[in-house]
Formats: sequence, C-alpha cells, structure tokens
Amino acid sequence: MNVLSVLGLALTVGGVVGYIAGTTVAYPGRAFSLTAVMTGVTLLAVGRSDATEAAA
Repeated sequence: MNVLSVLGLALTVGGVVGYIAGTTVAYPGRAFSLTAVMTGVTLLAVGRSDATEAAA
C-alpha cells in the first residue's frame, strides 16, 4: 500500500471517530475532526491516483 493511502485512511478513520465522539461529548478542538476527514479523503484520492504525468 502507498504511504499516502495509509496516512489518508488513518486520518479519515480518526476524524470519523473524533466526529462521533464530538456529537456526544463537547471537547476542545472537536472541529479539527472535520479537517482530518477532509484531509484524509484527499490523501486517499492522491495516494490511489496513478503517476501518469511526465516530470518536467
């Protein structure tokens, strides 16, 4: 597996867990769970893409 895919999966899962915990308990920084989900999904997409562009 690609390093970016693993990092994206970890951030996505951690963000979802943080979001679920934030719906039941108010804790400081819970808004960062949404940032973690968005970043994780982006890293998953980048990690799964093929490097088809030639380097300049």
